[in-house]
Amino acid sequence: MTSQVSSAAEQADQADGADGADGAVVGEQRKPAGTKDVRRLDRVIIRFAGDSGDGMQLTGDRFTSETASFGNDLSTLPNFPAEIRAPAGTLPGVSSFQLHFADHDILTPGDAPNVLVAMNPAALKANIGDVPRGAEIIVNTDEFTKRAMQKVGYAASPLEDGSLDGYQLHPVPLTTLTVEALKEFDLTRKEAERSKNMFALGLLSWMYHRPTEGTEKFLRSKFAKKPEIAEANLAAFRAGWNFGETTEDFAVSYEVAPAATAFPVGTYRNISGNLALSYGLVAAARQADLPLFLGSYPITPASDILHELSRHKNFGVRTFQAEDEIAGIGAALGAAFGGSLAVTTTSGPGVALKSETIGLAVSLELPLLVVDIQRGGPSTGLPTKTEQADLLQAMFGRNGEAPVPIVAPRTPGDCFDAALEAARIALTYRTPVMLLSDGYLANGSEPWRVPELEELPDLTVRFTQGPNHTLDDGTEVFWPYKRDPLTLARPWAVPGTPGLEHRIGGIEKEDGTGNISYAPANHDFMVRIRQAKIDGIDVPDLEVDDPDGARTLVLGWGSTYGPITAAVRRLRAAGDAVAQAHLRHLNPFPGNLGAVLKAYDKVVVPEMNLGQLATLLRAKYLVDAHSYNQVNGMPFKAEQLAAALKEAIDD
Repeated sequence: MTSQVSSAAEQADQADGADGADGAVVGEQRKPAGTKDVRRLDRVIIRFAGDSGDGMQLTGDRFTSETASFGNDLSTLPNFPAEIRAPAGTLPGVSSFQLHFADHDILTPGDAPNVLVAMNPAALKANIGDVPRGAEIIVNTDEFTKRAMQKVGYAASPLEDGSLDGYQLHPVPLTTLTVEALKEFDLTRKEAERSKNMFALGLLSWMYHRPTEGTEKFLRSKFAKKPEIAEANLAAFRAGWNFGETTEDFAVSYEVAPAATAFPVGTYRNISGNLALSYGLVAAARQADLPLFLGSYPITPASDILHELSRHKNFGVRTFQAEDEIAGIGAALGAAFGGSLAVTTTSGPGVALKSETIGLAVSLELPLLVVDIQRGGPSTGLPTKTEQADLLQAMFGRNGEAPVPIVAPRTPGDCFDAALEAARIALTYRTPVMLLSDGYLANGSEPWRVPELEELPDLTVRFTQGPNHTLDDGTEVFWPYKRDPLTLARPWAVPGTPGLEHRIGGIEKEDGTGNISYAPANHDFMVRIRQAKIDGIDVPDLEVDDPDGARTLVLGWGSTYGPITAAVRRLRAAGDAVAQAHLRHLNPFPGNLGAVLKAYDKVVVPEMNLGQLATLLRAKYLVDAHSYNQVNGMPFKAEQLAAALKEAIDD
């Protein structure tokens, strides 16, 4: 959904010291006649958790959409099992969705939930460790049977043994109430029980004064061919809302005002990283006036891009679901040879399979976008968990000297701009480009300002139309490896153009003519010229945020931007001086990076790997970059990073 936001001055570096902390009360309680108390908060973190078949991702997505339409800033963290259907009621089968929304600019899904909705014992046990004392816990008491509790190791009911006394516990028989609300429908009990997530959504929508029109419209559309199911879900949703309004267990509801001053003026919508990346690819193709071709093989968490692009044939998009990863990139490279903006999407294991063809694209010097949505590894690893451990693979994971530019987005919305930038580099310099997103960005979402058409870069491509070289005898010929003196890019000639027939292949080319050459001197020259082309890519200087003249710099890349920035805000609010910079271009690095690193006494590099960027920085710039690493499949928490950075500052 989209909304119009008119902004005054943008909020100046909000402390957001509470980004990830408990929601703070910002208004007195008020109680209009005949209604319950309403309390104003500046932020709230909610986590929906249940069995992987309980619809928690849908519930969270709908709550997020209504929150976006209301005008709050938000950030989300879906978290689900890798199995299509993990064993019901078990800890490995727990699926959750966390949403942080606020009346001001925020950066992360939050460290700890203020509200946990637990649909069964497994959901409670899997998540209670993250819930701070005093938070609200809503549990579906119908699922707390002896067998269900024993399955996850509860010897006694946590609802009765006093272990939850430090929380605001709301025991709600969600299943029973849902079945009762749907008794007028011709549904079996099992069918009726499936709507309990909509009952929970209605209850939470009442608690936080969320709009309901969008969800009602969504349900009617989703179940348009099954109107009775649509009406049943609507009835469950409304019953949940009414339960909150009438029950005595929920004495207070909460308001979180729109974040009107957090955004520049514009039209906004909620967007996930994969959706933003898909839109960026379509926009890049339109700005280049080229057809877009995607050759892909389904793999978590990249498959959504294939699904989304397949919907946009009206924009000249052609998608090809190949039989495997190698075929996917092979088809994409063929499309690049044929004059398309070619893309292949995958995740870590797929990049390994595509490596030979990426090397071929380096040799052919054709534009190709290789999108890697990173996930936990090695091998199959953690398919649904996030990691950013493919940097060294992207940098060096090919045989021979095969340099490839690398671009990394920093937020879900930034995936749109990163796709445009990757396309600019690929088309301008005739090279494959690696775009490194990750599962956190791909599945997470945030408000995104829809850009105006005139804000998009001009990516127009000029194909070679005739001979480009004159021989000593005056004959005009086409040399496929004659280079642009500024970019070192070779010409792009579409097959079928009269007189521009030329040979391609993986065996080394002769400079200029493109003929096969085994000459040692020629190979040395071609290796060095391909490297020089990548080194010479025009990338902007690194911007450093350092208002206080700090001695310590925290440098990040990719999805660590939100947690790092939130941690830096906390430290500055506490009076500590710390500088921050974030890399989008990882190959080549910005030209001023070496000078920036040497300007600080200490450089801290947080990464969701074991120190890959830090390794590159130490090797290239001979600086003592300090790694702070995490590889648990989850993004950093702001409080965790703030503590680590504080220790580095004080050391």
